[in-house]
Amino acid sequence: MTTSKKILITGNKGYIGSVMAPWFQAQGYDVVGLDTDYYEGCTLVPELADIPTIRKDIRDVTPDDIQGVDAIIHLAALSNDPIGNLNEEWTSDINGKATIRLAEIAKDAGIRRFIFSSSCIMYGMSEASVVDETSPLAPQTVYARSKVEAEESLTQLADDNFSPTLCRNGTIYGLSPRMRFDTVLNNLMGIAFTKGRVTIHSDGTPWRPVVHVQDVSRAFQAILEAPLEDVHNQAFNVGANELNHQVRDLAEIVLRTVPNCEIVMDPHPGADQRTYKADFSKFARTFPEFRFLWNAEKGAQELYETFRKAGLTYEDYVDKRFTRLKWLQHLMDDGLINDELRWTQSAAPEGMKPAVAAE
Repeated sequence: MTTSKKILITGNKGYIGSVMAPWFQAQGYDVVGLDTDYYEGCTLVPELADIPTIRKDIRDVTPDDIQGVDAIIHLAALSNDPIGNLNEEWTSDINGKATIRLAEIAKDAGIRRFIFSSSCIMYGMSEASVVDETSPLAPQTVYARSKVEAEESLTQLADDNFSPTLCRNGTIYGLSPRMRFDTVLNNLMGIAFTKGRVTIHSDGTPWRPVVHVQDVSRAFQAILEAPLEDVHNQAFNVGANELNHQVRDLAEIVLRTVPNCEIVMDPHPGADQRTYKADFSKFARTFPEFRFLWNAEKGAQELYETFRKAGLTYEDYVDKRFTRLKWLQHLMDDGLINDELRWTQSAAPEGMKPAVAAE
């Protein structure tokens, strides 16, 4: 049974949102999205549903945009480290400051539930063998620091009338209309399918807690529908203990899934060596009936079958549409967005249409 019927999902046109928003709609929620739609046209498979969407930059949200909303699920963000490394201010403004501003507007409007999509990446190069929600945060990148900044501010805003929940997702993978090939399992599957090799640029030992995008959607629903006292102003690692894998183990799964491919070790000093093995016991205790339906083997098989049916080529795999940094660079090079990542005036008629009201 739903506790909040009308929800706003920011970033509903992104990799997670284009799966999560249709999921909530299918569960009977009245869903409205808000997205600047940088990735319009960056689709690998058809959209799953028609979600009424406010076409707006998250930095420009006003109280009118959230009128009548019972809860907010905040996904909108610049989504990975390479973008943050390109320009730190973009990530700080969009992931940090805009999140805080949205929460303040929501609190002023009396919207009590605010679910924030955070990340286990904040644990960084942890010295602990396993990290849980009480472990020190050691963000190694601008992206990770932006999530820490947002979490700290949301915690300070919490009171009897405003209840944020901080969802520290594992590394998300799986099929989405707005596909990404710059997350670990999606990346390994893409290169294996199109080139017949599983390339590992680290030594293979780093840990990644991987979680399927559909399970993340279901987990967010469980949090939204939980008694408020169970989730109020708390952080949750979103995933399951059995879903922690070393990169080399993920490579072996890909090797077993894709016929006629091989593992290629190509370590280099600039490779991503972050490692974080997450403890998901708190989520399991809080939601004892919840079951994660996907594991890496099942998810890899889903990707393989989709790639096979779509005839995925290497050119598709490396196409700018499916790597966030490449696509934003393309929009800038073509003069469609400016050096503040805002749509330019010439692009505005098509790239930023007036808001579409929810019916």
